[in-house]
Amino acid sequence: MIGPTGGAVGPELLAGEVARVAAATALGLFMGLEREWSRKSAGVRTFALIAMLGAVFTLLAAAAVPGGDLLVVAGAALVVLQGAALAGRGLLDDDRGLALTTSASMLAAYGVGVLVAADRYLAGVVVAVLSAVLLVFKRELHSLALGLDRAELRSVAEFAILAFVVLPLLPTEPVGTFGVEVDARAVWAMVVFVAAIGIVNYVLVANYGGRGIAVTGFVGGLASSTAVVGSMVDHVRRDPEATSFALAGVLLANAAMALRNLAIVAPFALSWEFLLRAGAPLGTVAVGGVVVAAFVADWSHETEVDLDSPFSTRNALAFGALFLCIVVVTAVASARLGAGGFLVAAALSGLVSSAGAAGSGALLYQRGAVSAEVAVAGILAATAVSIAVKSGLVFAGGDRRLARRVTAWSTVLVVGAGAVALAGFLGGT
Repeated sequence: MIGPTGGAVGPELLAGEVARVAAATALGLFMGLEREWSRKSAGVRTFALIAMLGAVFTLLAAAAVPGGDLLVVAGAALVVLQGAALAGRGLLDDDRGLALTTSASMLAAYGVGVLVAADRYLAGVVVAVLSAVLLVFKRELHSLALGLDRAELRSVAEFAILAFVVLPLLPTEPVGTFGVEVDARAVWAMVVFVAAIGIVNYVLVANYGGRGIAVTGFVGGLASSTAVVGSMVDHVRRDPEATSFALAGVLLANAAMALRNLAIVAPFALSWEFLLRAGAPLGTVAVGGVVVAAFVADWSHETEVDLDSPFSTRNALAFGALFLCIVVVTAVASARLGAGGFLVAAALSGLVSSAGAAGSGALLYQRGAVSAEVAVAGILAATAVSIAVKSGLVFAGGDRRLARRVTAWSTVLVVGAGAVALAGFLGGT
């Protein structure tokens, strides 16, 4: 069989093209489900056909069929005109409104068909899924947007600038600082990631903060486990009978910190083996903290953790400066003093930010500056020091009974995590 360009068209090529058309049609149908359920003018059939046409026109253009490129453009223009017609029809009907969402969704469906036919299958799937999610959760998104106050809206805008404007402008290659190369984009990505965790934490605490210790301790600990400890100590000072409740809150804050550190390490892990070596001991702290908290807590008490705003540029820049210092110090210590220097620097950084030490260890491992064993040991050292700091804060709070229980359980969790890490090291040799 001869194709349009004179080359042979085999069964594999035909099967591939058929599969792309079928996949595009299925994704279009998926995107149209919500529109059909909402009884809009365009539903599953319309969306499936639009995505299918996008795929067909793209395949014709790829096969160098005369006018194929023009067909792709004309198809997009036709979808735009259809969307405009729907919008105009909705404008005349007061009950329907402009129908701009349906119009935009139709164009997105056409784009999905083009992406899939152009062998950008993953991108097509992502666009289809995100489009469907936006359609399904439209009421929740409207409620969220309308419920924001001015400070929250400003915080979201500042975060967007740092994440989507500043980050892409940073150099992709490492730059020299104090004789050590630093990946500025990776450092800023860490800032954005931690800030994003803070935003998610703010939303959850704002909605569930008063419903109990689980949200207050665990979710609050994602952003500031130290703040959670301060809240628990203050609560015990006002209500001495809430000791078990405060103990659970501190343990849950440590569990959240361990999971946060693991989330920071994960994007920079080069292998599943490294991720498992770091994840097993951190997971021990997280799971152990949750299990102990579940048994010791007095769930009849509640407390609040007050968070002023979801995001602060000043706080983000402060964390970025701190994280950069930790990266530089640990890198210099590793380069000048070897593994021992890195471990000492990582442990000391845990006094102020275990998240910074976790990110620094992962970055150094990624660049080959330290081994997997040394990187994991540094991350665990920073985590252990951070847990010890919280125990010290409880002691400083004045309640010796609470401080002893926090210290005892924290020691058990740290020792357990160390044993798991050691078993991983021995098993990997």
